[in-house]
Amino acid sequence: MKNVKLNNGVEMPILGFGVYLIPDYDECKRAVLDALETGYRLIDTASAYFNEKAVGDAIKESGINRKELFITTKLWHTDSGYEKTKKGFEASMEKLQLDYLDLYLIHQPFGDYYGSWRAMEELYENKKIRAIGVCNFYPDRFLDLVEHNKIVPAVNQIEIHPLFQREYDESIMKPYGTQMEAWSPLVRGEKILDNETLKNIGAKYGKTPAQVILRWLIQRNIIVIPKSVHKERIIENFNIFDFELSSDDMDKVKSMETGKTAFFSHSDIELLKIVFGIKV
Repeated sequence: MKNVKLNNGVEMPILGFGVYLIPDYDECKRAVLDALETGYRLIDTASAYFNEKAVGDAIKESGINRKELFITTKLWHTDSGYEKTKKGFEASMEKLQLDYLDLYLIHQPFGDYYGSWRAMEELYENKKIRAIGVCNFYPDRFLDLVEHNKIVPAVNQIEIHPLFQREYDESIMKPYGTQMEAWSPLVRGEKILDNETLKNIGAKYGKTPAQVILRWLIQRNIIVIPKSVHKERIIENFNIFDFELSSDDMDKVKSMETGKTAFFSHSDIELLKIVFGIKV
């Protein structure tokens, strides 16, 4: 497994397993166990996924040495603010059954995320968390946080895939050493896996369109966390280290850029109302 070095020196696997939209306890636990058996060591969850307990139980049942694992969870906006962040962190740790966390992210740039960041800085300095970062922070919010606080985010987990490549965001984060991490790198499989460009590229290497996308992202040095509840797909997504895309094929994928989100925009007021209504 290839690792990336974060801006505080901590090493993080470049490929991980995500558990978004797997709220069912048994299904989530089984998927995480399958991922760990396959060889994944980065597991990404969140309080708002409502599956931290299943993840924690899978980790415990796997018997894998804790030091081999890299566990991420996220703070939801209803727990924003200094005091609530500390309580939210403890609640997540109890469900995950861990003594320390590898990466803690602010899930959305809403609420009192300044207070949350101060609490997270303290948790980091007290060695409760190995690295702290953010999720879904657009360049303006990212710079606002960076320029007015002590610790620079180690990671910004955002939507990145061939249709929405985020090169501008990368140019803003790079001077600060903030690592990009892609959520929904496969666009949840919606149409993109039938794309002829990806199929043709994959045929050259004996790989699937999903494997081409994941390989394209890690060759950009972007951390990826694909999700699946199907063991064969979990294994398929892991087998991306035995080939390398040519520069020409990298450019072909790059040509798929639309510059538009495939899911949601923070300027979509009606969607924000839905987000604000989700409580944890």
